[in-house]
Amino acid sequence: MDSAVLLDLLGNENRRRILRLLSHKPCYVTEISEYLGVSPKAVIDHLRKLEDAGLIESHTDDRRRKYFHIARDVRLEVNVSRHGFGTKSAYPANPSLDIQGSCPHMHIDLELRSADGDRDGGGADGADAGVNGDAAADGVDDDRGDLAQLAAEFDELQDLENELSLAQRWVHGRMSDLLDRVNDRLGVDADSRFYAKLLAAVTSTDGSHRAVVDEVDADPEAVEDGLRRLADADLIARESDRWQLVG
Repeated sequence: MDSAVLLDLLGNENRRRILRLLSHKPCYVTEISEYLGVSPKAVIDHLRKLEDAGLIESHTDDRRRKYFHIARDVRLEVNVSRHGFGTKSAYPANPSLDIQGSCPHMHIDLELRSADGDRDGGGADGADAGVNGDAAADGVDDDRGDLAQLAAEFDELQDLENELSLAQRWVHGRMSDLLDRVNDRLGVDADSRFYAKLLAAVTSTDGSHRAVVDEVDADPEAVEDGLRRLADADLIARESDRWQLVG
């Protein structure tokens, strides 16, 4: 989903309130209208826009009453800083994603702690394992163990969610500080993120113009102009048709 479209949709307070309500339970138009304190006609208009964007969908019950519910999970990120503005939307990753391989800078303990230790069910030996009372008790123990494990996993993921939010704030602050320092080295206000990308590309490639262009993924002429500006600021120098950091 286009992040700009999503941002426009969520700019309306009533649409945000509708999504908040539907995140708790499916609702029908009259129910939403009473919750918002607006007319059913206005609610229908909001629902249509949310449905067209793919955020919600509807189903009809046995009494032919139409219920609306959240269609899919989506995450919207907004980044506002002295060095740029950007939005990004994303759907949850596939459960099979190799998080450790895809995110080498993160170190996450993916092992869920055991909720109840031995979950083989206890008390019944081979001779009386088929007794109805014991079998029922084993079933209850298994259900309790599964529920305890779900609760433990929720607790761990909630802690991880909070830690990731703190890490994002830390990265945002460090990035702003870094780009301020790039601006200071250039001597004037500039697109410091672009120049930081150029510097990173020079150090991570062989320094050739083609390699830098491919790494930055930008217009070759803009890259060439940017490299010349970095050279004028005595941050890089060209040697044998390859760029490298000064000093």
